[in-house]
Amino acid sequence: MTNIDELFKKPRVPGNKRKQPPTQNPEEIYKVAKHAANGDAKGGEHLNGDAQDEEDGSAGPQLPPEDDEIDDEEGRFFSSGITQDTKNALDYMDGEDDEDLSPEKYDVAWLRKTSQKFKKTIAVNAELRAKHEEDPQQFMASEGDLDAEIKALSILTDHTDLYIEFAKMGCVKSLVSLLSHDNTDISIQSVQVLSELTDEDVQAGEDDWNAIVDSMLDADLPDLIAQNFERLDESNEADRNGVYHLLSLVENLSSKSSVLETLLEESSLLKWLLGRIQTKETSVSQNKQYSAEVLSIILQSAEKCKTLALDLDFVEVALQLLSRYRKHDPHKDTEEEEYAENLFDGLSCLVETSSGKHKLLEAEGVELCLIMIREGKFSKPRALRLLDHATSDRGGAEVCEKVVEVGGLSTLFGLFMKQKDQTTTEHVLGILASMFRSLSGNSASRIRVLAKFMEKDYQKLRKLISHRREYTTKLDRVEAQMQEVRQQAKDVSQEDLDSERLFRRLDAGLFSYQTIDVILAWLIAEDGGARAKVTELLRDRDENVADIQSTLREQLKGLANDRGEREADDIDMLQTLIDLV
Repeated sequence: MTNIDELFKKPRVPGNKRKQPPTQNPEEIYKVAKHAANGDAKGGEHLNGDAQDEEDGSAGPQLPPEDDEIDDEEGRFFSSGITQDTKNALDYMDGEDDEDLSPEKYDVAWLRKTSQKFKKTIAVNAELRAKHEEDPQQFMASEGDLDAEIKALSILTDHTDLYIEFAKMGCVKSLVSLLSHDNTDISIQSVQVLSELTDEDVQAGEDDWNAIVDSMLDADLPDLIAQNFERLDESNEADRNGVYHLLSLVENLSSKSSVLETLLEESSLLKWLLGRIQTKETSVSQNKQYSAEVLSIILQSAEKCKTLALDLDFVEVALQLLSRYRKHDPHKDTEEEEYAENLFDGLSCLVETSSGKHKLLEAEGVELCLIMIREGKFSKPRALRLLDHATSDRGGAEVCEKVVEVGGLSTLFGLFMKQKDQTTTEHVLGILASMFRSLSGNSASRIRVLAKFMEKDYQKLRKLISHRREYTTKLDRVEAQMQEVRQQAKDVSQEDLDSERLFRRLDAGLFSYQTIDVILAWLIAEDGGARAKVTELLRDRDENVADIQSTLREQLKGLANDRGEREADDIDMLQTLIDLV
């Protein structure tokens, strides 16, 4: 066993490792205590004692005495240094810390507890506000607590299975009620949480989502949204963020048409949105762009929304806002570009209705579209798409007449002869097909359209056949690809194979191919010279008029299960063309 003397005589070896300050040795504590008790910690007796120790051949501190020689009732020496009571207290605190570290369980019991605390915090804040109305300092702390409780509800987005219970407990109504809170910061925070709860990224079940939204509507959410749009001041950053969250909430609710219709009928929301997109700004802000986007979404979601927008003259307003883009092009990937895109989208939805087409004619929208097609860059393809929607279906005859009347045929056929872009070609073909379908048989406008195809030795007709050949090549390539897919994918169902074939054919230009054959069928039916020229051009590729009939029958077959008004008109038209060809 190592001699204690050797421990004190050996020098310490220096090292590089960082060390904590050395703790005091219990033997040294004992030595100091003993010296203090004998009164010879200092002075000559100490030195003499040291000399005597050296003569005895011993060095260093004396060994501690036996246990029975020390009066240590509390166990402070040669032990942990704490009493039993202190040790028990520390053990208790360690146990509490362990409980705090355990994960919280989010279930109905937790929700009930959270709900009670949330409602109590609302009540306390309301009471303090009423009691100290003239002294905000008295209720500021309670509003901080309320803000924290509102934010804490965001955790529910990770536990959508609790949505129904959350609604049943009345928490949704309580949260919606806070939109009328005098402190707009509280209102904004409430809107943000409502937006998070209904966001599509949360992926709540339909029943869960409906439970939340129904409770919102029952709590007069539509009016509260409209009121907050009116009272928030966007010159203030916090309020500007609040408007953004309100728009986000409206967008979320637009995913269900019945909810959207209720939202619009019971508030002035649509009127506010229409006003917001007209607000003059140095550059298009995020909220102005978002307002246009929400409007576009609304107009695509429900027919009733279109009627409400038409009553508020959205067509005329949108055309006025878009008129600056006749020659001006917004910078790419900016808020302004998306803003203008959303206005075009909204207009395209509205002009599909008969009332929308009439509004477009009244506001001279056809003329504006043709100017954009001739002179615009950004606006050209969007104006062309708008005109395609406006000339289609029932009610499109007046728009077609106007296009011919204002010299639009030259613009459209010029684009048709030069443009190779598939989307542009598709829209031009759509407009021409609508003209053959809508313009009356002996009208001057229809004769002018036919004359365009016959002029310059059927130059436009040759171009039409050229486009048909291009699409035929693409579609034949798809059929070859699908033949390989069928051979390799033996375990794939026929239904899946048919869906894949249709998708690939559409991507290759099936719609344009079918539209071309509809136009060719009209030309063959109405003019003998056109029939002869079509037959001649088709013969170059070992094709004939029967191939056009086959395309028409395929379209007819695709409409067999659809019996709406539009489908019924299409079926009648296709059957008539098959008989005439």
